[in-house]
Amino acid sequence: MAASCTMIERRRASRVRVGAPLTIIHENPEGEVMHSSAFAVEASRCGARLRAPVSSPIGSRIRVVIDATQESREFRVIRASERDGMFELGVEILYPGRNFWDVRFPDESFEYAEADLAHEFPRV
Repeated sequence: MAASCTMIERRRASRVRVGAPLTIIHENPEGEVMHSSAFAVEASRCGARLRAPVSSPIGSRIRVVIDATQESREFRVIRASERDGMFELGVEILYPGRNFWDVRFPDESFEYAEADLAHEFPRV
């Protein structure tokens, strides 16, 4: 009888699906700055999984701009693979600061969520 092995995936933060259109600013192999349309599939406080028409070398830095808000942050590429004619990039945010993705994560503390609500809906 074959033994089955189950891997437990351990992450620093929980992931959520975001589905956000993005622009990735990166350098091509010739050193020219390029702007490429991309899409955030999943995100966490520490990084994201992006789908893009171009790849970047592992370890390279890219700037991600959320199209809806024009907010941007610098990320490091930690994984890259091709899938269905597109590239999937695993990226790690370099300066996390506040919630770049503007979503609620399941591992947020109640106090943090309550503070956000108080800001959005002040008591009168």
